[in-house]
Amino acid sequence: MREIVLEVGKRAKRAAMKLSTASTSEKNKALKLIAENLLSQKDVILSANQVDLEKADQKGITGALRDRLLLTEGRLKEMANGLLEVVELKDPVGEVVAGWKISNGLEIKKVRVPLGVVAMIYEARPNVTVDAAGLCLKSGNAVILRGSSIAWNSNFALTRVIREALSQTELPVDSVQYLEDPSHEAAQDLMKLVGYIDVLIPRGGESLIRSTIENAKVPVIETGVGNCHVYVDASADLEMAKRIVINAKCQRPGVCNAAETLLVHQKIANLFLPLIVEALKERGVEMFGCPETRKIVSGVQPATEEDWKREYLDLKIAIKVVGSLDEAIAHINTYGTKHSEAIVTNDYLNARRFQEEVDAAAVYVNASTRFTDGGQFGLGAEIGISTQKLHARGPMSLAELTSTKFLISGNGQIRE
Repeated sequence: MREIVLEVGKRAKRAAMKLSTASTSEKNKALKLIAENLLSQKDVILSANQVDLEKADQKGITGALRDRLLLTEGRLKEMANGLLEVVELKDPVGEVVAGWKISNGLEIKKVRVPLGVVAMIYEARPNVTVDAAGLCLKSGNAVILRGSSIAWNSNFALTRVIREALSQTELPVDSVQYLEDPSHEAAQDLMKLVGYIDVLIPRGGESLIRSTIENAKVPVIETGVGNCHVYVDASADLEMAKRIVINAKCQRPGVCNAAETLLVHQKIANLFLPLIVEALKERGVEMFGCPETRKIVSGVQPATEEDWKREYLDLKIAIKVVGSLDEAIAHINTYGTKHSEAIVTNDYLNARRFQEEVDAAAVYVNASTRFTDGGQFGLGAEIGISTQKLHARGPMSLAELTSTKFLISGNGQIRE
């Protein structure tokens, strides 16, 4: 194992011990200073981001991936405001989840405590650097950040700004560290840092998450991969369905809660498909459809088995005509990634069945999948969307970055 990775882990462990007992006021002071630094040092950050953008242009990176890499003054303001919103959120550390007294007089409390050291491995999203640092600090966790090489300069500049702010507080500077070695081998070493990392959160595409799961020796929380569906039921309001599909696909196609597949009930396919296909064409969406879809509308390419599995993260969508609610649910549970799924319907029983039987972190009735987000749910900022069932599911905000422990108080009790 590289000595640099081990040393980062040791420093994070020491920082986590001190951070776990930091007061809410100390943590909030740090978050406010970081927000101020992001704006006062915006020129340094944007200059570093420009270096990354130029390298991305040389590699031919365009579209959604380049957009995720891009920082602007407006986006820096959004990041700073996000930290100030975290300041206003309730500190979860020390919250009493439950408390009771048993027959022998022992008083038992279950309270929230920090996870300890959180490691983040993520792709071309410099905003994750700030979001993760802010949420981990507020929840009392030290964080080790490892972004992709394409955003190295941006992430390094952001981390330096964060650490400068921490140096002006009582919190350990090593509460936030960036793994400076961009190599694949260093990332592999980070995944194996047993005894120093309490949880590893990968945030990016399917290949990154799969690689992390296969190689990590520390606990992993799966996040992000979103093969999301919108199912338009036979009873749907077609204008409402059109608005929802357009929003779910086109509002920001390069994110994990964007819709990738449209399912349409055969009873309304002849009416709805011409309407939605024309609207999608106007917005530059490339479409891949089943044979029934291609009989009804033109300009749709044949869909393959891979299209039902694919997270496009682009202005592309797969379309399938289904014969029933049962078929729609079966398709989603077969090909979905347990992220976000939606039904458009005026049938109460169908809506209820859909929400009960679809296996996903967020299941919508008559609303866009684009709402799966900590801020949109009123939870504040998020560190990612968990698509698994253990420890956390859905948007992971402050409470999801804690564990619990039992505190027991007695007056001399012994077990017979």
